[in-house]
Amino acid sequence: MNMQMLIPLVASLVGFIAVLLLVLGVTGAVNTRNKLSNLDSRMSARGGDRTRNAQREAGLAERLASAASRSAERLGERVKPASAEELNALAIRLVRGGYPSHNASAAFWGAKLCLTILGGGAGLCAKLVTPDMPLGLTLIAITIPAAIGLYLPDVWLSWRIATRRREVLYSLPDALDLLVVCVESGMGLDQALNRVGNELSMASPTLSGEFKTLILELRAGMKRADALRNLALRVDLEDMNSLVTLINQADAFGTSIAGTLRVYSDALRTTRRHRAEEAAAKMPVKLLFPLIFCIMPALFVAIMGPAAIQLMRAFSRF
Repeated sequence: MNMQMLIPLVASLVGFIAVLLLVLGVTGAVNTRNKLSNLDSRMSARGGDRTRNAQREAGLAERLASAASRSAERLGERVKPASAEELNALAIRLVRGGYPSHNASAAFWGAKLCLTILGGGAGLCAKLVTPDMPLGLTLIAITIPAAIGLYLPDVWLSWRIATRRREVLYSLPDALDLLVVCVESGMGLDQALNRVGNELSMASPTLSGEFKTLILELRAGMKRADALRNLALRVDLEDMNSLVTLINQADAFGTSIAGTLRVYSDALRTTRRHRAEEAAAKMPVKLLFPLIFCIMPALFVAIMGPAAIQLMRAFSRF
């Protein structure tokens, strides 16, 4: 394969990756700005004036991201599947990833379409730059970036779900301890959940948001058992499912909520310690391959290199 043929292909892939990094950078900047704005609004109780000032001070990146999101939603409304089962499954995944908006499904499909077109367009640009590119190489230049653009939103969503689930897993024992303290001090369960959600707003925004959503559902008139099941469905974590089951059973049989939470809190602490011990036991095995393939060769060269040079000089005299 001629090197001149490979240059446009590599250039198209590099351009596509650069655009993806730009999109991810803008998205990360917007998310960081939103978190800082929420933190600032919590620390300074200025009400509506703070909201209007934040809207006036919105940067260019946030406006561009908002416009891109609206465009993706309009495109996604036209290309999203008609199957209600598939849409419901995607909506559940989006909620677990932290995108509960009813327009999130349309924006997701719009992003898949835009990134696929962008990837294929990069390959077509490579073909226009090099008209004598072979057909097979042209197909590779078009299909590979297009496939990356098609599946990138799914990879991103899976990463978001795993990140949020890991955060809830690490924060749940602390939240449960706070919940036990609140309930044993005389608070009702709903008041305790609301208080814990407010206290965790900085330590664990994900778990705090889930508790606040639970409180909003309860205030809207939903039964506590149904609201707790929705919480378990959104989090999709075995520890949370067990907690919801215990609370519902305690409500159904009239047992003490405080005692139930205390027992489960101790069990969750033990499980957390066992997970830490398991991770520590796996660490030597995980370090084995980096040591063999990365550190040991460099160490071997540093130790044996001078001796090898001396031997080469000695044998060169004969």
